[in-house]
Amino acid sequence: MTTTERPDLSWLDDVTMTELERNPYKAYERLRAEAPLAYVPVLGSYVASTAEVCREVATSPDFEAVITPAGGRTFGHPAIIGVNGDIHADLRSMVEPALQPVEVDRWIEDLVRPIARRYLERFENDGAAELVSQYCEPVSVRSLGDLLGLHDVDSDKLREWFAKLSRSFTNAAVDENGEFANPEGFAEGDQAKAEIRAIVDPLIDKWIKEPDDSAISHWLHDGMPPGQTRDREYIYPTIYVYLLGAMQEPGHGMASTLVGLFSRPEQLEEVIDDPALIPRAISEGMRWTSPIWSATARISTKPVTIAGVDLPAGTPVMLSYGSANHDTGQYEAPSTYDLHRPPLPHLAFGAGNHACAGIYFANHVMRIALEELFEAIPNLERDTRQGVEFWGWGFRGPTSLAVKWEV
Repeated sequence: MTTTERPDLSWLDDVTMTELERNPYKAYERLRAEAPLAYVPVLGSYVASTAEVCREVATSPDFEAVITPAGGRTFGHPAIIGVNGDIHADLRSMVEPALQPVEVDRWIEDLVRPIARRYLERFENDGAAELVSQYCEPVSVRSLGDLLGLHDVDSDKLREWFAKLSRSFTNAAVDENGEFANPEGFAEGDQAKAEIRAIVDPLIDKWIKEPDDSAISHWLHDGMPPGQTRDREYIYPTIYVYLLGAMQEPGHGMASTLVGLFSRPEQLEEVIDDPALIPRAISEGMRWTSPIWSATARISTKPVTIAGVDLPAGTPVMLSYGSANHDTGQYEAPSTYDLHRPPLPHLAFGAGNHACAGIYFANHVMRIALEELFEAIPNLERDTRQGVEFWGWGFRGPTSLAVKWEV
């Protein structure tokens, strides 16, 4: 099929960022059916929406990583998600050692379980809670914050940082000239980065002279010649990546898993009765509502034809993994949460050489947190007097989750 034979996609001119943030599924369902690779004007980019096209682009030797314009404006360069070649290899060698399964297994229980218990103790006798703000996000940010070495940064401040960075990163709307439609939307991300610098700079000063076992200290020193460290300006963009993507992903993944289980009470009961099912429940939750929904991109390095569309060299393509995980060509009734769905691979953690480095860590944070939650409150149920609203196009998860139980 050539570009001229494609269906009328003029409806894409009317798609807005507000629509995508509130509910991207409707537009992407139509994209999957009509144009698995299409130019979306409000994003100023081509978008891959099916599992097949996302995988093809993510793993093709004719594409390399690129950060989205709004992402680049938020993180700066070189962020690990948008670089290639030697720089990407160096940044991956910097972050991956602490995230290898054999290393994570050494400390994950001692790190996460006490954190989960600490937050549970604050509300487990109350009979009601709002789990996103009281449990899922705090356990997520505290676990990663302590791993990074940010022990003295309050969990609410970490949550505030990732929320501001998230809104900045996904401030992606462009006008007809390709300029940001809402340039003031980056202000809160800039404010968060200034706060991060004010706190992390003195820590870096200390870690340069007195290295310890924190992740950022290792980033500074590991693989460097004796007496040398990586420059802080070189690692700051990747610190921001972690303080957004890695901070929010486990929290929103477990919150989405809970919402999915609440939609299937019999499956929730199965999981509470048999904690060995928790990893499977999480995998389905991550497929059902992918926390990193459409935040990564690739750029063609040569002229290439994908899904019948001829792309010149230098064409960016956004990879909508949240859409790919609802592809009816891959999953039956994908909008339904189903613990017993055949265990097909999903794309919540990406694909190719830029797949998420923290897959193992994130899955275990979610597993331990849900084990502790169900052990402490086995009669947990959703408070149906309050609805559940999801938000986000680049990063997506429930904004709140009210629950109750008999004490």
